[in-house]
Amino acid sequence: MTSKRRKNDTETVGTGKKKDKREETPKISEITEDTDVRDRVKVAWLKKEHLSHGSIELDCRPFPHCVIKNFIRNEGFLENLEKELLDLNFHEKSNDLYKFKQSDDLKKRKEAHIAGLRAVLFERFRLWLSSVFAVELEPVVDVSCAKYEYTDVLLCHDDELEGRRIAFILYLVRPWESSDGGTLDLYSVDGNNQPKDIVKSLVPSWNTLIFFEVSPVSFHQVAEVLSKDKCRLSVSGWFHGRSLERLPRYIEPAAPRSPHLPRDEELLLEWINPIYLDVAYQAQVQEEFEESSEILLKNFLKEDKFEQVNEALKQSEIQWVKRGPPNKRSYRWAEQQGLPPCVSACWELLSSEAFFLLLSNFTGLKLHFMAERAAGSTDPESSAVWLAKPSTPLCRGELRCWGHGDYTLIHDTNVDSMEFALDLLLYFGCEGWQADFGGFTSYIASGEDEELLTVSPESNSVALVYRDKETLKFVKHVNHRSLELERSSPRGTSFYDFSFVYYE
Repeated sequence: MTSKRRKNDTETVGTGKKKDKREETPKISEITEDTDVRDRVKVAWLKKEHLSHGSIELDCRPFPHCVIKNFIRNEGFLENLEKELLDLNFHEKSNDLYKFKQSDDLKKRKEAHIAGLRAVLFERFRLWLSSVFAVELEPVVDVSCAKYEYTDVLLCHDDELEGRRIAFILYLVRPWESSDGGTLDLYSVDGNNQPKDIVKSLVPSWNTLIFFEVSPVSFHQVAEVLSKDKCRLSVSGWFHGRSLERLPRYIEPAAPRSPHLPRDEELLLEWINPIYLDVAYQAQVQEEFEESSEILLKNFLKEDKFEQVNEALKQSEIQWVKRGPPNKRSYRWAEQQGLPPCVSACWELLSSEAFFLLLSNFTGLKLHFMAERAAGSTDPESSAVWLAKPSTPLCRGELRCWGHGDYTLIHDTNVDSMEFALDLLLYFGCEGWQADFGGFTSYIASGEDEELLTVSPESNSVALVYRDKETLKFVKHVNHRSLELERSSPRGTSFYDFSFVYYE
C-alpha cells in the first residue's frame, strides 16, 4: 500500500495558500542541557544507584533504566507529531513473540514533525546518551512507530542483537491506566540469567521517554492491551554501538525420554474409536499422512473414555504448576504422579507399546520393531536404511493446561527441536474455542515467519505432525478474548492437551 500523502514539498493550508514543509525542531527536556544533572546520572548509572531529580528518574531494579517525563517541551509539536504518526501506513506484525501494528522505518520520512523528532534523537539526545554511558553511539538510529490495540502484546525478550546498545520508547498515549494493560514490564533474573518474575511495571504516559541499556539481563515485555477503545502509540528503537560481551546462553537440560510401556492391544480396544483400529482405514490414514506429513484424527477416543478424562481434567484437584522461563514459555503442566486414574490411564495409552505400533501404521514411521516400511514402497535403498537403523523408539510427554496469558516461544537453545520427530496433540475441553483466542500450535520453517501449518484446539482430536530439523513450532499467546467464554460457556476459559513427541 502506498502513502496517500503528497510527494511534493508543500501542503495547502486552510487559507488556500501554500506553506513550506520544513523540518520543525522540538525543544527537548532542559534536563539534557544541565551538565550537573548529566554527570549525576552518569555516576548513578555506573554505580547502579537510584536517582530522582526533577523530571528524570533512574532506577536500577531489576536492571538500569531511566524515565524522562515531559521529554518534549512544546505541546503543539507533540500534537502535530501524533497526527503525522497516525496517518502512516501500519503493517500487522504477528508471530510467536508479538502481535501489534508497526510503521516502516522512520529514518526517511519527510513529514515535518517526524523529521524534527528524528533530528533531536539522532543528534542532540544521542550525544547526551553517549556522554552518560561513556560509549560512542552511531549517528544512524533504528526508529519506528508502533500501535498496540486490544489483545496486542510483545512477550518477554531481552532486545539483544548485534550492535544494539540502548533501547528507547517515547509514549504518545492519551490518559492511560494500568487496568488498560500495555505496561512495560521488567523482569528479574535467576542464577542462569533467565527471566524470572515481573518486578516492575511502567504505565505508558503522554510525552514520557524511557530508555535502558540492552544487556543479557534486560528482559522486558509489553503486557497485553486490555482496553477495547484505546490506542497505545509510541516511537521506539535502538541506538547502536559496540556490543557488550555476554556469557554463553544458558542451555536447558534436554527433557527425559522413555521407551514404550509394555502394554498390548487390549488397551487400544478399550480406549480408541474402532474405526482407527481397522487395518484398511489405517492404510488410508498412512497414505494421506505421507502426502503432507500431518493429519487430524477426529473423535479419536471412545466417547465414554473421552468424557471421563474431560470431566476429570476440569473438576479434579490436579496440581497444575506454572512452567517457564517466560522468554521461552508460560503455561501450566502436571506430572503423571497424582493424576486421577482415568487421566493417568490416558497417559499410559499414549506411552504404550501398542500405541507405538498404531502410530507406525498411521505414519509409516518405524516406531516399533514390527512396523513395516511405508505401504507401497519398493525402494531397496529405503529398505536398507530401515534395516540398518537399529534403535529403540522413545517418547516424552506432557499434560498441559492453557488459559489467558499462556504461550510458548521459539528459541535457539531448544535442543529438542533440532531433530526429526513426530508430534502428537490430543485435546480436551475445547468446546467453543475460537481461532482469534490464540492457543493454536503454529509450525514455521527456520528463519521464516510464514506459517507452514496451524493446528487449532479441537476436543477429542489427535493431531499428528512430522517435523524435520528445519521446522519450528510455537503455541500462540492466549489472549483476553478467551475470557469471553466465561460468560457463554459453563466449561470455563481453559483447555487441556496431552503433548507427546515420538522419536524413531
